[in-house]
Amino acid sequence: MRTITSKDGTTIAFDQSGTGPAVILVDGALQYRAFDQGMAELANRLAPHFTVLHYDRRGRGDSTDTPPYAVEREIEDIEALINAAGGSACVYGISSGAVLALEAAIALPGKVRKLAMYEAPFNDDKAARQSWQAYTRQLGELLAAGRKGDAVGLFMMLVGATAEQVNEVRQYPMWPLWEAVAPTLAYDHIALLGEDAAVPTERAARVSVPTLVMDGEASFPFMHETALALAKAIPNAQHRTLEGQTHEVEAAALAPVLVEFFSD
Repeated sequence: MRTITSKDGTTIAFDQSGTGPAVILVDGALQYRAFDQGMAELANRLAPHFTVLHYDRRGRGDSTDTPPYAVEREIEDIEALINAAGGSACVYGISSGAVLALEAAIALPGKVRKLAMYEAPFNDDKAARQSWQAYTRQLGELLAAGRKGDAVGLFMMLVGATAEQVNEVRQYPMWPLWEAVAPTLAYDHIALLGEDAAVPTERAARVSVPTLVMDGEASFPFMHETALALAKAIPNAQHRTLEGQTHEVEAAALAPVLVEFFSD
């Protein structure tokens, strides 16, 4: 593990592997190095081609946090990683991490060389936007009351789990790892995705670097529509649907696509 210090004094912990041009991997909600769901394997598959930095976003794992939160602070974290990697890097983000990667590409066009996004969870469906508003309102209330476990459970039910399944998962050994980073759900879902999580086509149009927008063939149907909308809005973007993949994309399917795009 290595560390760097972000602009506001926050310590950002990361693993670095491989040699070559730099690639930074940005996790989605609740994910970090101690509770990895594929990023470590992805880093291993990319390392023969690139210098790969997989980091704990602020408030997670071995990284510290400095309130108050702002999306700009997380962009500064990515900038600090880019500086540590030599001044420029390709950036890949998954789910809400893809949203952060998008914002970093807008803010750091001279430092982010290429952007790759997998299933940024925006959704233009009216009913879905209303559900999102209710979710973020309840999420804020639970976190303000210190009910971190209930906040994690609320998120799990948002993505399809039943109350019975959440109660079962609460007994798993990894539950404390999720609960520990529950406050960061507000970073991803309230600050990054916004009050209705609508597809931000106007902001996406500000991305000036080559971009790859991806979704999974077996994922939620709205993810495909969102990926198409983002690819259409970003001036220099291409779209790709990964055969047989869900929202939990397999590193074996993703790595060759990233190698091709980042090496191109």
